[in-house]
Amino acid sequence: MKKHLAHWIFALGVALPLAGFAQVPVQPAADQQALLASADPVLRANKRLVYDFWREVFEAGQVAQAEKYVAESYVQHNPNVPTGRAAMVGFVQRRNPSPQPVEERIKAPLVSIVAERDMVILSFVREYPEPKDPDRKYTTTWFDMFRIENGKIAEHWDGAVKPVNP
Repeated sequence: MKKHLAHWIFALGVALPLAGFAQVPVQPAADQQALLASADPVLRANKRLVYDFWREVFEAGQVAQAEKYVAESYVQHNPNVPTGRAAMVGFVQRRNPSPQPVEERIKAPLVSIVAERDMVILSFVREYPEPKDPDRKYTTTWFDMFRIENGKIAEHWDGAVKPVNP
C-alpha cells in the first residue's frame, strides 16, 4: 500500500508542474491613454513621443513627420534595417507605400508602455501559428525599445532576427 501511494504521489508530482505550462494568452491593454500616464513629466513626455511616433510614422506611414520624432543619427539595432533616420524612413515607406490617416490609438495590440531614465519600451501581442498544428494559434510578446536624446528617438532595439529564407 505504501509503495502504491508513493507511486501515486510521484505521478502527481510529475504531472502537476506540467499543467503549469499551459499558456495564458497575452492580452492588449484596454486603455492606451492610461499607459501614457507618469508622475514624472520627462517620462510622460518620452512615452508620448514614442506613442505618437508609432501612430503617425510607423503605422500611418506619415514619413514627413519623421524629423519631428527621430534624430538624424538614429541608431538601429534591428538586423534588417540600416542605421540612420533616412534608412528608417525607407523601411517605413516600403512597409507602407501609401500614407494612411493617423489613428487616435496604436492599431497594433499594445500591452504596455514602460519608461525609465531615457528609455521607453512598447510591448505588443504577437500571434503565430502553432508549429505542430498550423490551424491553431498562440500568443507571445514583442518588444520595441527606444532611447530618447534631446527630445527625439535616438536608438531602437527589438527582437527581430534575420529571415531564414530571404
